[in-house]
Amino acid sequence: MLYRLSFGFIKKLPENIAEVIVNNNINFTLEMVEEYELFLEKNYKDSFGLLVNKINNYTYTPEAQLCIGSLSNIAALAVVHYHPFDVRQTQELTNVRQVDQWNIKAFDGYKFGRESAINWLKLELSFIR
Repeated sequence: MLYRLSFGFIKKLPENIAEVIVNNNINFTLEMVEEYELFLEKNYKDSFGLLVNKINNYTYTPEAQLCIGSLSNIAALAVVHYHPFDVRQTQELTNVRQVDQWNIKAFDGYKFGRESAINWLKLELSFIR
């Protein structure tokens, strides 16, 4: 299932995984974080895996960086990168949110990253069931 939101869309994948794709050239704001997390809270009551597919270029406002990914039922977070800037941006975000101790792993989109990310999320979710 595919759901359109103001900033992009979320795909509900099998085995309790949500894939997020943000539109190109978006500056992800606090309001977008709220919309995104409201959708996830409504659609994922139990622990789930989150796949952030960074196929498009976008940035986060400082406020969004401090709040995004704060849902307690995100069991694992996979980020698929296609550009070196995205790798740095994800590392910076992880550093800012270090206190949250995210279970996060990055994947190279040009080396079957999406498929590898989904397989990793399935494995991580299997440990909590």
